[in-house]
Amino acid sequence: MSNRTLKNRSIKIPRGRTLLQDPALNKGTVFNEQEREAFGLRGLLPPRVFSPADRIRHIISNVRRKTTDLEKYLYLSGVQNRNENLFYRVLMDNMQELMPIIYTPTVGQACQEYSRIFSESRGIFISKYDRGRIKKILKNWPHKNVRVIVVTDGERILGLGDLGANGMGIPIGKLSLYTACAGIDPKGCLPVTIDVGTNNQDLLNAPDYIGLPESRLRGEEYDALIDEFMAAASKAFPGVMIQMEDFGNVNAFRLLEKYRNQYCMFNDDIQGTASVALAGLYSALRITGGKISRQKLLFLGAGEAAIGIGDLVSSAMMEEGLSLSEAHANCWFVDSKGLVVKSRTDLVEHKKPYAHDFPFHQDLLSAVEALKPTAIIGVSGQPRTFTPAIIEAMARINERPIIFALSNPTSKAECTSEEAYRHTKGHAIFASGSPFPAVTMDGRTFVPGQANNAYIFPGVGLGVIASEASRVTDEMFTAAAKTLVAQVTEEDLQTGCLFPSLNRIREVSANIALAVAKVVFARGLTSMTEPADLSGHIRSVMYEPDFHPYI
Repeated sequence: MSNRTLKNRSIKIPRGRTLLQDPALNKGTVFNEQEREAFGLRGLLPPRVFSPADRIRHIISNVRRKTTDLEKYLYLSGVQNRNENLFYRVLMDNMQELMPIIYTPTVGQACQEYSRIFSESRGIFISKYDRGRIKKILKNWPHKNVRVIVVTDGERILGLGDLGANGMGIPIGKLSLYTACAGIDPKGCLPVTIDVGTNNQDLLNAPDYIGLPESRLRGEEYDALIDEFMAAASKAFPGVMIQMEDFGNVNAFRLLEKYRNQYCMFNDDIQGTASVALAGLYSALRITGGKISRQKLLFLGAGEAAIGIGDLVSSAMMEEGLSLSEAHANCWFVDSKGLVVKSRTDLVEHKKPYAHDFPFHQDLLSAVEALKPTAIIGVSGQPRTFTPAIIEAMARINERPIIFALSNPTSKAECTSEEAYRHTKGHAIFASGSPFPAVTMDGRTFVPGQANNAYIFPGVGLGVIASEASRVTDEMFTAAAKTLVAQVTEEDLQTGCLFPSLNRIREVSANIALAVAKVVFARGLTSMTEPADLSGHIRSVMYEPDFHPYI
């Protein structure tokens, strides 16, 4: 091995095939003649030396030749497993094109087929049989300076439901975005799946399913397993931030409340989704000229995402002078049984603050007609539930109706962008969770905005890591939303787009990280001394793909 200084630290460079099998250090045919001689690579690579630009063009050309999005996903995953620097450079240079491939909507299909396409383990799998040795298992991870863990138990993957261990595609994809969007070093990222079984009968019957073919663990044993994981992760990787992802409603809210003041953690489905939705509402109000405190929101769905948005929007309304009860009175929810109202006796705890004294309505259309909301927000996972009649009703009630169809992947969206614009004669202010193409109507082109959590969680994570924060708070997500909307240009809004271009995501994330870090220092959530140039400090810790010679 040879020593080399890399990003202000000395590391050992292995030789031969060992070097080529290390995705963090492998440069493939970019290794120059001197490196090939020094590291025993002659004969192990084709003789021609390529520049990084050559390989970047080669990779993106290969991606574009693939005929399906899943093929593109698998090809890029292979590049990531062999050559991380090349993978991230290609991703960063083509963010608008490739984000739908490495994350939603394609990652949903990848998770559904994860057992079938599984070829190389990436991340840590922990099963219910690993009680008592989780810290030891985490220590098996080759990188010791882990700063971010994304963990799932696979119960509620996007809008696709219980995918068990197949849900590992979500932590892998989220962490790819941490690196590409906010410059978190990939060696500091750890995907984790906690396999507690699955209630998906198709998976239980599948001979190639990679997870435990058992029914889901519940109750005290489940809680003890998660308790051990949280404690073990924090001890194995001091200062780590833990993002909980795609846990079912039965666990998500209570685990967030249980751990939020004990560990540096958050739930992206609750807090990240709320932040990007709040930013979308603020952007929409730049078009309509209204105030957040004067809006009446009607949600289709009353799970993690919906209640999370309701809570954060209520906080924003309170900043404009409303009481908590007044803010809650502006947020209404329709679940699978109908409108959430006080007369119902079947409400779970997280819905009760939004149960209003109002006549019950069994369906969304009648609720729209009765409540006359300024915005409808779909987080139900039920496709095409914003019917033409509902969209047309919103257009009758509002000059510029706000219609957010946020369910992922695309197949689960409550309506398409074309439906929203067509049934409102182009007056809708629309956003979706997954990307939709531009729509041309009556000589005008509308560019639908994607309320993508990738605008929020990478920047929040960067701010937490750069400031060495001990906790993640709701105030940080409010600051992130306000920072995001400030980066939406008038040109964006003129096309109907409520969010900045994904090609600007690194700059967006750096600005969000600065806002989050300011909250950390203002609230005393760190023992770190605030740098004189906080913005410069944040940018200095951001990872950039490195193709520099090793000698």
